[in-house]
Amino acid sequence: MCGIFAYCGPKDNAGELVLSGLKKLEYRGYDSWGVACKNTDSEITIEKHVGKISGVDHLNKDLTDKPCHIAIGHSRWATHGGVTEKNAHPHSTEGNEIVIVHNGILENYEELKKELESNGHTFTSETDTEVFAHLIQENMSDGFENAFKKALKQGKGRYALLAISKDQSKILAARRGSPLIVGINEDAKEYFIASDIPAFLEHTKKVMYLDDEQMVSINDGIKFFGLNTEEEVQKRIIEIDWDIESAEKGDHPHFMIKEILEQKETLSRAINQEEDNILEAAEVIRNAYGTYIVGCGTAGKVGMVGTYLFSHIAKKHINFMFGSEFGSFLPFMKDKSLMIAISQSGETADTLEAIEEAKKKGVKIISIVNVETSTMARISDIVIPIKAGPEKAVASTKATTSQIAILTLIAYACAGKLAEGKKLLVETASQINDMLNPRYEGYIREVAEKIADIESMYIIGKDLNYPIALEAAIKLQEVSYIHAEGFAGGELKHGPIALISEGTPCIAIVAEDETKPHILSNATEVKSRGGYIIGVAPENNSVFDYWIKVPNAGMASPIVSIIPIQILAYELAILRKNNPDMPRNLAKSVTVK
Repeated sequence: MCGIFAYCGPKDNAGELVLSGLKKLEYRGYDSWGVACKNTDSEITIEKHVGKISGVDHLNKDLTDKPCHIAIGHSRWATHGGVTEKNAHPHSTEGNEIVIVHNGILENYEELKKELESNGHTFTSETDTEVFAHLIQENMSDGFENAFKKALKQGKGRYALLAISKDQSKILAARRGSPLIVGINEDAKEYFIASDIPAFLEHTKKVMYLDDEQMVSINDGIKFFGLNTEEEVQKRIIEIDWDIESAEKGDHPHFMIKEILEQKETLSRAINQEEDNILEAAEVIRNAYGTYIVGCGTAGKVGMVGTYLFSHIAKKHINFMFGSEFGSFLPFMKDKSLMIAISQSGETADTLEAIEEAKKKGVKIISIVNVETSTMARISDIVIPIKAGPEKAVASTKATTSQIAILTLIAYACAGKLAEGKKLLVETASQINDMLNPRYEGYIREVAEKIADIESMYIIGKDLNYPIALEAAIKLQEVSYIHAEGFAGGELKHGPIALISEGTPCIAIVAEDETKPHILSNATEVKSRGGYIIGVAPENNSVFDYWIKVPNAGMASPIVSIIPIQILAYELAILRKNNPDMPRNLAKSVTVK
Protein backbone atom coordinates (compact mmCIF):
# COMPACT_ATOMS: atom_id res chain seq x y z
CA MET A 1 0.00 0.00 0.00
CA CYS A 2 3.09 2.19 0.18
CA GLY A 3 4.94 3.82 -2.70
CA ILE A 4 8.39 2.61 -3.71
CA PHE A 5 10.66 4.29 -6.24
CA ALA A 6 14.34 3.83 -7.07
CA TYR A 7 16.85 4.93 -9.69
CA CYS A 8 20.13 3.47 -10.92
CA GLY A 9 21.88 5.09 -13.87
CA PRO A 10 24.39 7.63 -15.18
CA LYS A 11 22.63 10.78 -13.90
CA ASP A 12 24.29 12.16 -10.77
CA ASN A 13 21.09 13.54 -9.21
CA ALA A 14 19.46 10.19 -8.39
CA GLY A 15 18.03 11.49 -5.12
CA GLU A 16 16.11 14.31 -6.79
CA LEU A 17 14.81 11.89 -9.44
CA VAL A 18 13.52 9.61 -6.69
CA LEU A 19 11.95 12.55 -4.86
CA SER A 20 10.08 13.47 -8.07
CA GLY A 21 8.96 9.87 -8.63
CA LEU A 22 7.68 9.51 -5.07
CA LYS A 23 5.50 12.58 -5.51
CA LYS A 24 3.72 10.76 -8.33
CA LEU A 25 3.10 7.84 -5.95
CA GLU A 26 1.81 9.87 -3.02
CA TYR A 27 -1.67 8.42 -3.58
CA ARG A 28 -0.22 5.06 -2.43
CA GLY A 29 1.21 6.29 0.88
CA TYR A 30 1.31 9.66 2.53
CA ASP A 31 1.88 9.33 6.30
CA SER A 32 5.63 9.82 5.91
CA TRP A 33 8.38 9.54 3.33
CA GLY A 34 12.12 9.12 2.91
CA VAL A 35 14.98 8.87 0.41
CA ALA A 36 18.40 7.20 0.63
CA CYS A 37 21.26 8.23 -1.70
CA LYS A 38 24.48 6.30 -2.29
CA ASN A 39 27.08 8.83 -3.39
CA THR A 40 30.28 8.32 -5.33
CA ASP A 41 32.25 8.03 -2.06
CA SER A 42 30.15 4.94 -1.23
CA GLU A 43 28.39 6.73 1.60
CA ILE A 44 24.65 6.23 2.04
CA THR A 45 22.78 9.25 3.35
CA ILE A 46 19.14 9.10 4.45
CA GLU A 47 16.51 11.82 4.75
CA LYS A 48 13.01 11.10 6.04
CA HIS A 49 10.05 13.08 7.34
CA VAL A 50 6.54 12.71 8.67
CA GLY A 51 3.83 14.20 6.44
CA LYS A 52 3.09 14.58 2.77
CA ILE A 53 5.81 14.75 0.15
CA SER A 54 3.87 16.84 -2.36
CA GLY A 55 5.02 20.19 -0.97
CA VAL A 56 8.73 19.28 -0.84
CA ASP A 57 10.89 20.88 -3.55
CA HIS A 58 14.40 19.66 -2.69
CA LEU A 59 16.25 17.13 -0.59
CA ASN A 60 18.63 18.27 2.12
CA LYS A 61 22.09 19.37 1.02
CA ASP A 62 23.84 16.33 2.51
CA LEU A 63 21.99 14.13 -0.01
CA THR A 64 22.72 16.34 -3.01
CA ASP A 65 26.15 17.91 -2.48
CA LYS A 66 27.93 14.85 -3.94
CA PRO A 67 27.06 13.01 -7.17
CA CYS A 68 24.63 10.16 -6.58
CA HIS A 69 23.84 7.49 -9.19
CA ILE A 70 21.81 5.15 -6.93
CA ALA A 71 18.86 6.14 -4.76
CA ILE A 72 15.84 4.43 -3.22
CA GLY A 73 12.74 6.05 -1.74
CA HIS A 74 9.45 5.30 -0.05
CA SER A 75 6.14 6.98 0.84
CA ARG A 76 4.53 5.20 3.78
CA TRP A 77 1.02 4.18 4.76
CA ALA A 78 1.55 2.96 8.32
CA THR A 79 0.91 -0.69 9.24
CA HIS A 80 3.42 -1.61 11.97
CA GLY A 81 4.39 1.26 14.25
CA GLY A 82 3.02 4.77 14.53
CA VAL A 83 3.52 7.64 12.11
CA THR A 84 6.92 8.88 13.29
CA GLU A 85 10.20 9.82 11.65
CA LYS A 86 11.89 6.75 13.15
CA ASN A 87 9.26 4.47 11.64
CA ALA A 88 9.47 6.13 8.22
CA HIS A 89 11.41 4.34 5.48
CA PRO A 90 14.17 3.81 4.42
CA HIS A 91 15.37 1.63 7.31
CA SER A 92 18.99 0.75 7.86
CA THR A 93 21.48 -1.13 9.98
CA GLU A 94 24.10 0.66 12.06
CA GLY A 95 26.25 3.00 9.96
CA ASN A 96 23.83 2.59 7.02
CA GLU A 97 25.65 -0.57 5.95
CA ILE A 98 22.40 -1.98 4.59
CA VAL A 99 19.48 0.28 3.65
CA ILE A 100 16.05 -0.97 2.57
CA VAL A 101 12.53 0.11 1.64
CA HIS A 102 9.63 -2.28 1.95
CA ASN A 103 5.96 -2.57 1.08
CA GLY A 104 4.02 -5.37 2.76
CA ILE A 105 3.96 -7.10 6.12
CA LEU A 106 6.66 -9.38 7.57
CA GLU A 107 4.36 -11.71 9.50
CA ASN A 108 7.01 -13.44 11.61
CA TYR A 109 9.03 -10.32 12.42
CA GLU A 110 8.69 -10.67 16.21
CA GLU A 111 10.42 -14.04 16.43
CA LEU A 112 13.09 -12.98 13.91
CA LYS A 113 13.68 -9.74 15.82
CA LYS A 114 14.20 -11.59 19.11
CA GLU A 115 16.75 -13.89 17.47
CA LEU A 116 18.59 -10.95 15.90
CA GLU A 117 18.63 -9.04 19.20
CA SER A 118 20.16 -12.08 20.90
CA ASN A 119 22.90 -11.91 18.23
CA GLY A 120 23.67 -8.29 19.16
CA HIS A 121 21.54 -6.36 16.66
CA THR A 122 19.99 -3.09 17.87
CA PHE A 123 16.69 -1.80 16.52
CA THR A 124 15.62 1.86 16.39
CA SER A 125 12.05 1.64 15.05
CA GLU A 126 8.77 -0.13 15.84
CA THR A 127 8.42 -1.53 12.32
CA ASP A 128 8.55 -5.04 10.96
CA THR A 129 10.58 -3.71 8.01
CA GLU A 130 13.75 -2.99 9.97
CA VAL A 131 14.10 -6.72 10.63
CA PHE A 132 14.76 -7.32 6.92
CA ALA A 133 17.76 -4.95 6.96
CA HIS A 134 19.33 -6.79 9.90
CA LEU A 135 18.59 -10.20 8.39
CA ILE A 136 20.53 -9.17 5.27
CA GLN A 137 23.42 -7.82 7.34
CA GLU A 138 23.51 -11.03 9.43
CA ASN A 139 24.32 -13.04 6.30
CA MET A 140 26.60 -10.63 4.40
CA SER A 141 29.53 -13.03 4.69
CA ASP A 142 27.75 -15.02 1.96
CA GLY A 143 27.70 -12.00 -0.37
CA PHE A 144 25.02 -9.35 -0.91
CA GLU A 145 22.80 -11.34 -3.29
CA ASN A 146 22.89 -14.52 -1.18
CA ALA A 147 22.27 -12.55 2.03
CA PHE A 148 19.30 -10.87 0.36
CA LYS A 149 17.86 -14.20 -0.76
CA LYS A 150 18.37 -15.80 2.63
CA ALA A 151 16.59 -12.94 4.39
CA LEU A 152 13.60 -13.28 2.08
CA LYS A 153 13.41 -17.01 2.62
CA GLN A 154 13.33 -16.49 6.39
CA GLY A 155 10.49 -13.98 6.12
CA LYS A 156 6.81 -14.88 5.92
CA GLY A 157 4.16 -12.75 4.25
CA ARG A 158 3.77 -10.56 1.18
CA TYR A 159 6.37 -7.97 0.27
CA ALA A 160 8.07 -5.76 -2.26
CA LEU A 161 11.60 -5.12 -0.99
CA LEU A 162 14.54 -3.04 -2.24
CA ALA A 163 18.02 -3.04 -0.70
CA ILE A 164 21.30 -1.22 -1.23
CA SER A 165 24.65 -1.87 0.44
CA LYS A 166 27.43 0.54 1.35
CA ASP A 167 29.92 -1.83 -0.29
CA GLN A 168 28.01 -2.60 -3.51
CA SER A 169 27.06 -0.32 -6.42
CA LYS A 170 23.76 -2.01 -7.15
CA ILE A 171 20.11 -2.25 -6.16
CA LEU A 172 18.53 -5.57 -5.28
CA ALA A 173 14.76 -5.93 -5.39
CA ALA A 174 12.27 -8.76 -4.93
CA ARG A 175 8.55 -9.32 -4.63
CA ARG A 176 6.01 -11.73 -3.26
CA GLY A 177 2.41 -10.60 -3.61
CA SER A 178 3.12 -6.84 -3.75
CA PRO A 179 3.60 -4.92 -7.02
CA LEU A 180 7.07 -3.99 -8.27
CA ILE A 181 7.82 -2.89 -11.83
CA VAL A 182 11.13 -2.14 -13.56
CA GLY A 183 11.30 0.71 -16.06
CA ILE A 184 14.11 0.70 -18.60
CA ASN A 185 15.66 3.43 -20.71
CA GLU A 186 17.95 1.23 -22.81
CA ASP A 187 19.70 4.04 -24.68
CA ALA A 188 20.72 5.88 -21.51
CA LYS A 189 21.26 2.69 -19.46
CA GLU A 190 18.85 4.00 -16.86
CA TYR A 191 16.77 1.73 -14.63
CA PHE A 192 13.80 2.59 -12.46
CA ILE A 193 11.97 0.41 -9.92
CA ALA A 194 8.52 1.44 -8.73
CA SER A 195 5.26 0.28 -7.19
CA ASP A 196 3.36 1.75 -10.10
CA ILE A 197 4.06 2.92 -13.64
CA PRO A 198 3.22 6.66 -13.28
CA ALA A 199 6.35 7.13 -11.13
CA PHE A 200 8.67 6.74 -14.14
CA LEU A 201 6.32 7.44 -17.05
CA GLU A 202 8.10 10.70 -17.95
CA HIS A 203 11.37 8.77 -18.35
CA THR A 204 10.33 5.61 -20.17
CA LYS A 205 7.37 3.53 -21.34
CA LYS A 206 9.38 0.31 -21.46
CA VAL A 207 8.88 -2.03 -18.53
CA MET A 208 9.89 -5.46 -17.26
CA TYR A 209 7.79 -7.23 -14.64
CA LEU A 210 8.95 -9.11 -11.60
CA ASP A 211 6.85 -12.18 -10.86
CA ASP A 212 6.34 -13.56 -7.37
CA GLU A 213 9.38 -15.25 -5.83
CA GLN A 214 11.73 -13.40 -8.18
CA MET A 215 14.47 -10.83 -7.63
CA VAL A 216 16.34 -8.39 -9.82
CA SER A 217 19.89 -7.07 -9.58
CA ILE A 218 20.59 -3.68 -11.17
CA ASN A 219 23.91 -1.83 -11.62
CA ASP A 220 25.17 -1.01 -15.09
CA GLY A 221 22.96 -3.83 -16.36
CA ILE A 222 19.97 -5.84 -15.21
CA LYS A 223 19.54 -9.51 -14.27
CA PHE A 224 16.52 -11.41 -12.97
CA PHE A 225 16.69 -14.52 -10.78
CA GLY A 226 14.30 -16.86 -9.04
CA LEU A 227 14.56 -16.73 -5.27
CA ASN A 228 14.71 -20.52 -5.16
CA THR A 229 17.18 -21.07 -7.99
CA GLU A 230 20.60 -19.87 -9.11
CA GLU A 231 19.58 -19.68 -12.75
CA GLU A 232 19.03 -16.35 -14.45
CA VAL A 233 15.44 -15.70 -15.60
CA GLN A 234 14.94 -14.22 -19.06
CA LYS A 235 12.45 -11.35 -19.26
CA ARG A 236 10.94 -9.54 -22.20
CA ILE A 237 10.53 -5.79 -22.46
CA ILE A 238 6.93 -4.57 -22.74
CA GLU A 239 5.98 -1.14 -24.06
CA ILE A 240 2.97 0.36 -22.30
CA ASP A 241 0.49 2.69 -23.99
CA TRP A 242 -0.21 5.07 -21.09
CA ASP A 243 0.59 8.73 -21.69
CA ILE A 244 1.88 11.28 -19.18
CA GLU A 245 -1.18 13.54 -19.51
CA SER A 246 -3.56 10.76 -18.42
CA ALA A 247 -1.56 10.31 -15.22
CA GLU A 248 -1.58 14.03 -14.30
CA LYS A 249 -4.33 16.34 -13.02
CA GLY A 250 -4.09 18.89 -15.85
CA ASP A 251 -6.37 21.84 -15.12
CA HIS A 252 -8.41 19.98 -12.50
CA PRO A 253 -7.92 20.74 -8.78
CA HIS A 254 -8.00 17.06 -7.84
CA PHE A 255 -7.59 13.67 -9.48
CA MET A 256 -10.98 12.56 -8.19
CA ILE A 257 -13.01 15.12 -10.13
CA LYS A 258 -10.79 14.64 -13.20
CA GLU A 259 -11.44 10.91 -13.11
CA ILE A 260 -15.19 11.37 -12.56
CA LEU A 261 -15.39 13.58 -15.64
CA GLU A 262 -13.26 11.16 -17.67
CA GLN A 263 -16.12 8.68 -17.53
CA LYS A 264 -17.35 10.33 -20.72
CA GLU A 265 -14.43 8.61 -22.45
CA THR A 266 -13.57 5.64 -20.24
CA LEU A 267 -16.96 4.00 -20.67
CA SER A 268 -16.54 4.10 -24.44
CA ARG A 269 -13.11 2.50 -24.10
CA ALA A 270 -14.48 -0.24 -21.85
CA ILE A 271 -17.26 -0.99 -24.34
CA ASN A 272 -14.82 -1.11 -27.24
CA GLN A 273 -13.54 -4.58 -26.33
CA GLU A 274 -12.34 -7.42 -28.47
CA GLU A 275 -15.63 -9.26 -29.00
CA ASP A 276 -13.86 -12.62 -29.03
CA ASN A 277 -12.60 -11.94 -25.50
CA ILE A 278 -16.11 -11.22 -24.20
CA LEU A 279 -17.60 -14.19 -26.06
CA GLU A 280 -14.91 -16.52 -24.70
CA ALA A 281 -15.65 -15.37 -21.15
CA ALA A 282 -19.38 -15.91 -21.73
CA GLU A 283 -18.81 -19.42 -23.08
CA VAL A 284 -16.68 -20.34 -20.05
CA ILE A 285 -19.41 -19.06 -17.71
CA ARG A 286 -22.08 -21.05 -19.54
CA ASN A 287 -20.06 -24.26 -19.13
CA ALA A 288 -18.83 -23.68 -15.58
CA TYR A 289 -19.93 -25.82 -12.64
CA GLY A 290 -20.60 -22.82 -10.39
CA THR A 291 -19.32 -19.29 -11.05
CA TYR A 292 -18.07 -17.05 -8.26
CA ILE A 293 -17.39 -13.31 -8.51
CA VAL A 294 -14.73 -12.10 -6.07
CA GLY A 295 -13.67 -8.55 -5.23
CA CYS A 296 -12.90 -6.24 -2.32
CA GLY A 297 -14.28 -2.82 -1.38
CA THR A 298 -15.73 -1.02 -4.40
CA ALA A 299 -14.81 -3.94 -6.69
CA GLY A 300 -16.84 -6.12 -4.35
CA LYS A 301 -19.89 -3.89 -4.77
CA VAL A 302 -19.41 -4.11 -8.54
CA GLY A 303 -19.39 -7.89 -8.17
CA MET A 304 -22.70 -7.71 -6.32
CA VAL A 305 -24.15 -5.68 -9.22
CA GLY A 306 -22.94 -8.49 -11.49
CA THR A 307 -25.08 -11.08 -9.71
CA TYR A 308 -28.21 -9.04 -10.52
CA LEU A 309 -27.10 -8.41 -14.12
CA PHE A 310 -26.57 -12.11 -14.82
CA SER A 311 -29.89 -12.98 -13.17
CA HIS A 312 -31.91 -10.47 -15.20
CA ILE A 313 -30.12 -10.64 -18.54
CA ALA A 314 -28.76 -14.19 -18.81
CA LYS A 315 -31.10 -15.93 -16.31
CA LYS A 316 -27.93 -17.27 -14.74
CA HIS A 317 -27.15 -17.74 -11.04
CA ILE A 318 -23.76 -16.29 -10.14
CA ASN A 319 -22.32 -16.38 -6.63
CA PHE A 320 -20.54 -13.43 -5.01
CA MET A 321 -18.12 -13.19 -2.11
CA PHE A 322 -15.64 -10.65 -0.80
CA GLY A 323 -12.03 -11.70 -1.26
CA SER A 324 -11.41 -11.52 2.47
CA GLU A 325 -14.31 -13.95 3.10
CA PHE A 326 -13.51 -16.35 0.29
CA GLY A 327 -11.95 -19.04 2.49
CA SER A 328 -15.35 -20.04 3.87
CA PHE A 329 -16.59 -20.87 0.36
CA LEU A 330 -13.49 -22.72 -0.85
CA PRO A 331 -15.00 -26.18 -0.15
CA PHE A 332 -17.63 -25.51 -2.83
CA MET A 333 -15.03 -24.88 -5.54
CA LYS A 334 -14.41 -27.72 -7.98
CA ASP A 335 -12.06 -28.13 -10.93
CA LYS A 336 -14.95 -27.17 -13.23
CA SER A 337 -15.82 -24.05 -11.24
CA LEU A 338 -15.04 -20.53 -12.42
CA MET A 339 -13.89 -17.42 -10.59
CA ILE A 340 -14.39 -13.89 -11.94
CA ALA A 341 -11.95 -11.63 -10.07
CA ILE A 342 -12.42 -7.86 -10.15
CA SER A 343 -9.76 -5.31 -9.20
CA GLN A 344 -8.62 -1.90 -10.41
CA SER A 345 -4.94 -2.48 -9.62
CA GLY A 346 -4.83 -6.24 -10.03
CA GLU A 347 -2.73 -6.31 -6.86
CA THR A 348 -5.41 -6.53 -4.13
CA ALA A 349 -3.97 -8.94 -1.55
CA ASP A 350 -7.21 -10.63 -0.42
CA THR A 351 -8.40 -11.16 -4.00
CA LEU A 352 -5.01 -12.51 -5.08
CA GLU A 353 -5.03 -14.96 -2.19
CA ALA A 354 -8.52 -16.09 -3.20
CA ILE A 355 -7.28 -16.67 -6.75
CA GLU A 356 -4.24 -18.60 -5.54
CA GLU A 357 -6.39 -20.89 -3.38
CA ALA A 358 -8.90 -21.42 -6.19
CA LYS A 359 -6.18 -22.27 -8.71
CA LYS A 360 -4.92 -25.02 -6.39
CA LYS A 361 -8.30 -26.69 -6.94
CA GLY A 362 -8.08 -26.30 -10.72
CA VAL A 363 -10.54 -23.41 -10.93
CA LYS A 364 -10.38 -21.30 -14.10
CA ILE A 365 -9.90 -17.55 -13.54
CA ILE A 366 -11.32 -14.60 -15.48
CA SER A 367 -9.91 -11.26 -14.31
CA ILE A 368 -11.48 -7.84 -14.93
CA VAL A 369 -8.66 -5.37 -14.29
CA ASN A 370 -7.40 -1.93 -15.19
CA VAL A 371 -3.70 -2.86 -15.14
CA GLU A 372 -3.29 -5.52 -17.82
CA THR A 373 0.19 -6.49 -16.67
CA SER A 374 -0.69 -6.79 -12.97
CA THR A 375 -0.19 -9.92 -10.91
CA MET A 376 -3.87 -10.80 -11.21
CA ALA A 377 -3.82 -10.48 -14.97
CA ARG A 378 -0.67 -12.56 -15.31
CA ILE A 379 -2.06 -15.50 -13.32
CA SER A 380 -5.52 -15.50 -14.93
CA ASP A 381 -6.76 -17.65 -17.78
CA ILE A 382 -8.76 -14.86 -19.41
CA VAL A 383 -8.04 -11.15 -18.91
CA ILE A 384 -10.58 -8.47 -19.75
CA PRO A 385 -9.04 -4.99 -19.44
CA ILE A 386 -11.36 -2.15 -18.47
CA LYS A 387 -9.07 0.37 -20.26
CA ALA A 388 -9.78 3.21 -17.82
CA GLY A 389 -6.21 4.51 -17.79
CA PRO A 390 -4.39 5.51 -14.58
CA GLU A 391 -6.74 6.04 -11.64
CA LYS A 392 -4.85 7.89 -8.90
CA ALA A 393 -7.53 9.14 -6.51
CA VAL A 394 -7.97 6.65 -3.70
CA ALA A 395 -11.76 6.62 -4.17
CA SER A 396 -12.45 4.62 -7.31
CA THR A 397 -14.78 6.28 -9.84
CA LYS A 398 -14.05 5.69 -13.52
CA ALA A 399 -12.77 2.16 -12.89
CA THR A 400 -16.03 1.35 -11.09
CA THR A 401 -18.32 2.22 -13.98
CA SER A 402 -16.01 0.53 -16.49
CA GLN A 403 -16.07 -2.67 -14.43
CA ILE A 404 -19.89 -2.58 -14.37
CA ALA A 405 -19.90 -2.05 -18.13
CA ILE A 406 -17.71 -5.13 -18.67
CA LEU A 407 -19.97 -7.30 -16.50
CA THR A 408 -22.98 -5.99 -18.44
CA LEU A 409 -21.36 -6.96 -21.74
CA ILE A 410 -20.54 -10.45 -20.50
CA ALA A 411 -24.09 -10.95 -19.17
CA TYR A 412 -25.57 -9.98 -22.52
CA ALA A 413 -23.06 -12.24 -24.29
CA CYS A 414 -24.12 -15.13 -22.02
CA ALA A 415 -27.67 -14.52 -23.19
CA GLY A 416 -26.58 -14.47 -26.84
CA LYS A 417 -27.37 -10.75 -27.04
CA LEU A 418 -23.97 -9.08 -27.12
CA ALA A 419 -25.00 -6.60 -29.83
CA GLU A 420 -27.99 -5.53 -27.72
CA GLY A 421 -25.74 -5.01 -24.72
CA LYS A 422 -23.26 -2.95 -26.71
CA LYS A 423 -26.05 -0.78 -28.09
CA LEU A 424 -27.38 -0.12 -24.59
CA LEU A 425 -23.96 0.84 -23.25
CA VAL A 426 -23.08 3.05 -26.23
CA GLU A 427 -26.34 4.95 -25.70
CA THR A 428 -25.62 5.20 -21.97
CA ALA A 429 -22.13 6.56 -22.59
CA SER A 430 -23.62 9.19 -24.91
CA GLN A 431 -26.14 10.22 -22.23
CA ILE A 432 -23.38 10.46 -19.63
CA ASN A 433 -21.42 12.68 -22.00
CA ASP A 434 -24.40 15.04 -22.05
CA MET A 435 -24.88 14.78 -18.28
CA LEU A 436 -21.33 15.59 -17.15
CA ASN A 437 -21.09 19.37 -17.52
CA PRO A 438 -20.38 22.32 -15.21
CA ARG A 439 -24.09 23.07 -14.74
CA TYR A 440 -24.74 19.52 -13.50
CA GLU A 441 -21.78 19.74 -11.11
CA GLY A 442 -23.07 23.08 -9.81
CA TYR A 443 -26.53 21.63 -9.23
CA ILE A 444 -25.08 18.78 -7.16
CA ARG A 445 -22.89 21.30 -5.29
CA GLU A 446 -26.11 23.02 -4.17
CA VAL A 447 -27.37 19.88 -2.41
CA ALA A 448 -23.90 19.32 -0.94
CA GLU A 449 -24.08 22.78 0.61
CA LYS A 450 -27.46 21.91 2.18
CA ILE A 451 -26.15 18.79 3.93
CA ALA A 452 -22.44 19.56 4.44
CA ASP A 453 -22.75 19.85 8.22
CA ILE A 454 -24.57 16.58 8.86
CA GLU A 455 -22.76 13.61 10.39
CA SER A 456 -24.98 10.73 9.22
CA MET A 457 -26.89 9.92 6.08
CA TYR A 458 -28.46 6.91 4.41
CA ILE A 459 -28.82 5.57 0.89
CA ILE A 460 -31.52 3.16 -0.27
CA GLY A 461 -31.79 1.16 -3.47
CA LYS A 462 -33.43 -1.96 -4.77
CA ASP A 463 -32.48 -4.75 -7.15
CA LEU A 464 -29.63 -3.59 -9.43
CA ASN A 465 -29.28 -0.43 -7.38
CA TYR A 466 -29.07 -2.07 -3.96
CA PRO A 467 -25.31 -2.70 -4.41
CA ILE A 468 -25.05 0.86 -5.75
CA ALA A 469 -26.53 2.10 -2.46
CA LEU A 470 -23.72 0.22 -0.70
CA GLU A 471 -21.12 1.66 -3.08
CA ALA A 472 -22.57 5.16 -2.63
CA ALA A 473 -22.05 4.78 1.12
CA ILE A 474 -18.40 3.82 0.53
CA LYS A 475 -17.82 6.91 -1.62
CA LEU A 476 -19.36 9.23 0.97
CA GLN A 477 -17.47 7.58 3.82
CA GLU A 478 -14.13 7.65 2.02
CA VAL A 479 -13.86 11.31 1.16
CA SER A 480 -16.45 13.27 3.15
CA TYR A 481 -15.96 11.33 6.42
CA ILE A 482 -19.73 11.40 6.89
CA HIS A 483 -21.24 8.32 8.50
CA ALA A 484 -23.12 6.89 5.52
CA GLU A 485 -24.92 3.56 5.26
CA GLY A 486 -26.55 1.87 2.32
CA PHE A 487 -29.57 -0.39 2.61
CA ALA A 488 -31.94 -2.40 0.50
CA GLY A 489 -35.01 -0.15 0.58
CA GLY A 490 -37.31 -2.86 1.89
CA GLU A 491 -34.99 -3.55 4.82
CA LEU A 492 -35.38 -0.09 6.34
CA LYS A 493 -38.51 -0.99 8.27
CA HIS A 494 -36.76 -3.99 9.80
CA GLY A 495 -34.54 -1.81 11.98
CA PRO A 496 -32.60 1.03 10.34
CA ILE A 497 -35.61 3.34 10.11
CA ALA A 498 -35.18 3.85 13.86
CA LEU A 499 -32.18 6.02 12.98
CA ILE A 500 -34.24 8.54 10.99
CA SER A 501 -34.98 11.86 12.71
CA GLU A 502 -35.92 15.34 11.54
CA GLY A 503 -33.67 16.45 8.68
CA THR A 504 -31.77 13.16 8.27
CA PRO A 505 -30.63 13.01 4.61
CA CYS A 506 -31.56 9.89 2.69
CA ILE A 507 -30.61 9.32 -0.95
CA ALA A 508 -33.18 7.23 -2.81
CA ILE A 509 -31.88 5.61 -6.01
CA VAL A 510 -34.90 5.11 -8.24
CA ALA A 511 -34.79 3.35 -11.61
CA GLU A 512 -37.54 3.40 -14.23
CA ASP A 513 -38.40 -0.27 -13.82
CA GLU A 514 -40.71 -2.54 -11.85
CA THR A 515 -38.91 -1.64 -8.60
CA LYS A 516 -39.86 2.07 -8.84
CA PRO A 517 -43.09 1.99 -6.80
CA HIS A 518 -41.42 -0.05 -4.07
CA ILE A 519 -38.41 2.23 -3.57
CA LEU A 520 -40.64 5.33 -3.71
CA SER A 521 -42.76 3.76 -0.99
CA ASN A 522 -39.61 3.22 1.07
CA ALA A 523 -38.60 6.85 0.53
CA THR A 524 -42.06 7.94 1.68
CA GLU A 525 -41.62 5.93 4.88
CA VAL A 526 -38.40 7.84 5.57
CA LYS A 527 -39.92 11.22 4.74
CA SER A 528 -42.91 10.65 7.01
CA ARG A 529 -40.43 10.36 9.88
CA GLY A 530 -38.71 13.66 9.06
CA GLY A 531 -36.12 12.46 6.57
CA TYR A 532 -34.77 14.77 3.84
CA ILE A 533 -35.10 12.84 0.56
CA ILE A 534 -32.57 13.31 -2.23
CA GLY A 535 -33.85 11.48 -5.30
CA VAL A 536 -31.45 10.12 -7.92
CA ALA A 537 -33.86 9.22 -10.70
CA PRO A 538 -34.81 9.83 -14.35
CA GLU A 539 -38.08 11.50 -13.25
CA ASN A 540 -38.96 13.86 -10.42
CA ASN A 541 -41.39 12.76 -7.73
CA SER A 542 -43.31 14.59 -5.01
CA VAL A 543 -41.49 12.61 -2.31
CA PHE A 544 -38.15 14.14 -3.32
CA ASP A 545 -36.98 17.23 -1.45
CA TYR A 546 -34.13 17.52 -3.97
CA TRP A 547 -33.99 15.78 -7.33
CA ILE A 548 -30.78 14.80 -9.15
CA LYS A 549 -31.71 13.74 -12.66
CA VAL A 550 -30.06 10.76 -14.35
CA PRO A 551 -30.79 9.14 -17.72
CA ASN A 552 -33.25 6.29 -18.03
CA ALA A 553 -30.68 3.60 -18.83
CA GLY A 554 -32.45 0.30 -18.23
CA MET A 555 -29.97 -2.39 -17.25
CA ALA A 556 -27.22 0.26 -17.22
CA SER A 557 -29.00 2.06 -14.38
CA PRO A 558 -26.20 1.24 -11.87
CA ILE A 559 -23.71 3.13 -14.04
CA VAL A 560 -25.72 6.34 -14.32
CA SER A 561 -26.90 6.18 -10.69
CA ILE A 562 -23.46 6.11 -9.06
CA ILE A 563 -21.92 9.01 -11.01
CA PRO A 564 -23.90 11.87 -9.37
CA ILE A 565 -23.16 10.37 -5.95
CA GLN A 566 -19.46 10.33 -6.82
CA ILE A 567 -19.76 14.05 -7.57
CA LEU A 568 -21.73 14.64 -4.36
CA ALA A 569 -19.04 12.87 -2.32
CA TYR A 570 -16.38 15.02 -3.98
CA GLU A 571 -18.27 18.27 -3.35
CA LEU A 572 -18.88 17.32 0.28
CA ALA A 573 -15.19 16.60 0.73
CA ILE A 574 -14.27 20.05 -0.59
CA LEU A 575 -16.87 21.80 1.58
CA ARG A 576 -15.62 19.91 4.64
CA LYS A 577 -12.01 20.83 3.75
CA ASN A 578 -10.90 17.23 3.16
CA ASN A 579 -8.45 16.09 0.51
CA PRO A 580 -10.60 13.90 -1.79
CA ASP A 581 -7.58 12.35 -3.46
CA MET A 582 -5.94 11.11 -0.27
CA PRO A 583 -8.54 10.40 2.44
CA ARG A 584 -7.25 9.67 5.91
CA ASN A 585 -6.32 6.09 6.85
CA LEU A 586 -6.79 4.82 3.27
CA ALA A 587 -4.48 3.88 0.41
CA LYS A 588 -5.19 3.25 -3.25
CA SER A 589 -4.04 -0.32 -3.67
CA VAL A 590 -4.55 -2.60 -0.67
CA THR A 591 -1.60 -4.94 -1.10
CA VAL A 592 -1.54 -6.13 2.53
CA LYS A 593 -4.08 -8.32 4.34
